[in-house]
Amino acid sequence: MTSLLLVEDDTVIRTSLGMALERYGYRVTTAADGLDGLEAARTGDHDLLLLDVMLPGLDGISVCRSIRETSQVPILMMSARGDGLDIVAGLEGGADDYVVKPVDLPVLVARIRSLLRRATFARTPAGPGTGAGAGAGAGAAVLEFGDLSVDTGALEVRRAGRRVELSPTELRLLLEFAAHPGIVLERATLLRNVWDYGWDGDSRVVDLCVQRLRRKIGAERVETVRGFGYKLAVT
Repeated sequence: MTSLLLVEDDTVIRTSLGMALERYGYRVTTAADGLDGLEAARTGDHDLLLLDVMLPGLDGISVCRSIRETSQVPILMMSARGDGLDIVAGLEGGADDYVVKPVDLPVLVARIRSLLRRATFARTPAGPGTGAGAGAGAGAAVLEFGDLSVDTGALEVRRAGRRVELSPTELRLLLEFAAHPGIVLERATLLRNVWDYGWDGDSRVVDLCVQRLRRKIGAERVETVRGFGYKLAVT
């Protein structure tokens, strides 16, 4: 059974949301503040974390950053503010995606399933032939882009010979670029192929994940094509 950790300080939301997710077949562990949530994340074996941004003791963004120091577990942030400040901060802190409260349960479950698919993919060998969702097979290869190497069979990324640790979302994003080297990919395309959004969602999630990816593989490796999207530099 898939295990979720829900960190939410509001008792009503924590209880009702936990029960609702259990009805969808998930095993849900809860924590009521940031410090307990961080401890539970470090000591428990969870498949995905749901973090509220505004938490007592230690805010959700700080929890996210601390977890990212040692783990690439999928993290979904929940924000009650619609102005985007929490969203940007959460994504910059290492979250994979976000939802805005009050949470629409079907949307939340769809985001959870999408993140879990990415995490499963990141543990499964893949080939570059048909984009980030490709399965293992004859198409697997080690792709070289300057000092960056992408092993699509072992799902390993190295920069100047050193292994680069990527979150499942960052890995899928890089593999999508590597499957189309030198080709401009629009944000809407990346949202569909990497985040599994069936609609043109908030493109900030793409932009901020690209920023995180650049910090790990080199800023010059992913080029911005203004007004269109991004492409992987091939020289």
